Amino acid sequence: MNSELSHAEYEALRATIRERGTRRVTLLVATLVAWAVTFVLTLRGGGPLAAFGGLMVLVAGFEAVYALHVGVERIGRYLQVFYEEAGHLPAWERTAMAFGREPSGDGLDPLFSPIFAAGLLINLVPVGLAGQPVFILAAVAAHAGFALRIVRARLYAASQRAKDLERFRRLKDSG
Repeated sequence: MNSELSHAEYEALRATIRERGTRRVTLLVATLVAWAVTFVLTLRGGGPLAAFGGLMVLVAGFEAVYALHVGVERIGRYLQVFYEEAGHLPAWERTAMAFGREPSGDGLDPLFSPIFAAGLLINLVPVGLAGQPVFILAAVAAHAGFALRIVRARLYAASQRAKDLERFRRLKDSG
């Protein structure tokens, strides 16, 4: 590959990582604002069914944050295998991966899982006020489904770097 083109690709992909990382935080804030508005409207007379609107806002926000995170990690592994392992560029991705293997105890979560889980629990308040057992059961089941999704996404995210690294190495080795 042309060295100039290769360098341009590397810079563009690093910029993509930076921009998507910033976008995740912006998206979290926008999701929380939209959810808070929905929650207040639900409490002010939107009826218990409106709790599903708040749930959908949380689900959509989480899925968007998750997709951005998975994409950023995948781009990082691509850069690591096709650029850094060749030894021609700084080892940011390799260093970040090695650093991330050890628990830091800083409480950082790139998926913002605790924040989404807290919103999920708070979103159940209007459901509990409904007083209709069938509705409560359906709403709790829907909220539990989202809680399960958060857990599964976190488990995948925790193993994604190693899996993607191996996949990109196989791709590189196959030609």
